[in-house]
Amino acid sequence: MKKQLLICTWLFSIVLLVSCAETTINESNNAQACNAGAVRLIADFEASRMDECINQGNNTFVITIKPENTPINSSPWYAFKIVADQPTQVKVTIQISGNRFNRYLPKISHDMTTWRTHTHRVRGKRLEFNVDASSKVIYIAAQEVIDNQYYVDWAKKLQLSSAVKQSVLGQSLQGRPIYKIESHGNSKEWVVILGRLHPPEITGALALFPFVETLLANNSYADSFRQKYNLLIIPNLNPDGVAMGNWRHNANGVDLNRDWITFKQPETQQVHQYLQDLVAEGQKIKFAVDFHSTQQDVFYTMPVNYEVEDRYFVKHWLGSLDKTMPNFEVVQKPGNRPNNGVSKQYFSDNYQVHAITYEMGDETNRDTIKIIANNAAVTLMQTMMSGADHNKE
Repeated sequence: MKKQLLICTWLFSIVLLVSCAETTINESNNAQACNAGAVRLIADFEASRMDECINQGNNTFVITIKPENTPINSSPWYAFKIVADQPTQVKVTIQISGNRFNRYLPKISHDMTTWRTHTHRVRGKRLEFNVDASSKVIYIAAQEVIDNQYYVDWAKKLQLSSAVKQSVLGQSLQGRPIYKIESHGNSKEWVVILGRLHPPEITGALALFPFVETLLANNSYADSFRQKYNLLIIPNLNPDGVAMGNWRHNANGVDLNRDWITFKQPETQQVHQYLQDLVAEGQKIKFAVDFHSTQQDVFYTMPVNYEVEDRYFVKHWLGSLDKTMPNFEVVQKPGNRPNNGVSKQYFSDNYQVHAITYEMGDETNRDTIKIIANNAAVTLMQTMMSGADHNKE
């Protein structure tokens, strides 16, 4: 039996399904009552969140995190910074409104670039830890902070070494740009890559980056792949949710990965319209990958008996990935929920092709995430270029 490469896994379960009932908006606006005095806890940067803070004295603080609206998947996001006039130890407790569990282990950084899991205690549903604060800012967050500017800078680096172009697909509800990155070959077939529909799902982003970089690598095999298949990459579909530090939703309080039927939100509307325009021009959607995070590494796929072309294609690809990585178990979970509004179902129902939801565990080792993504991209190219009959097992 292969041993899946996970670290620091939570010992409790979290409800993953979100009700489709009418939502109730939470009017909290990152209220800050701890941003004055000799020790200050502040949430004033993009992607920060600290809904309530109580200074209990003796450098002891209690933070309450609230969702952007309810009902909601329990993925509580928090991000703030700590600064003190003099070196001192600060005691912090994080609790989640509605008596929910903390899903994420606290991460700490001194520069917003290098992060590590911070020593902590879980007492019931409260997360507790100490921080050695000083005049040098310390950042605490549920996961590594990857804000909207990060994606812009990443795309600029891609353009330095790859024949890709970044442009604006459209705008979010609050007017933030939604960027697309495209690579054009000598084909009319497209591979679509989506990311960050759910703001806190950072390990999905950490997988998307190396996955895309491998597809765009400057080598003969990747070059041949890009000649045969065009790439459409939309790495950050929910910039409002990212900026606001939302748990899961966009600025309208809607789960974008439940909106691929009704297209009531501008973010999904614009992707759908762009793909429809490509098809109207005689182009073809060939395959799609949507990057997410959950408690474990898993690939949600469409069933092989679903009405899509190359019915065994994904099984062949992920089977190849499984063989390539003997110390990592590739877990496939086929499913078909036509009324759920998730992206993989959308691609299968509208374009009759396979699509997957690529999920990385919240606490999966970050180097391992990169290794998996690199191998996943390589084996995807090999599978799509092999010429094998994917209608046969």
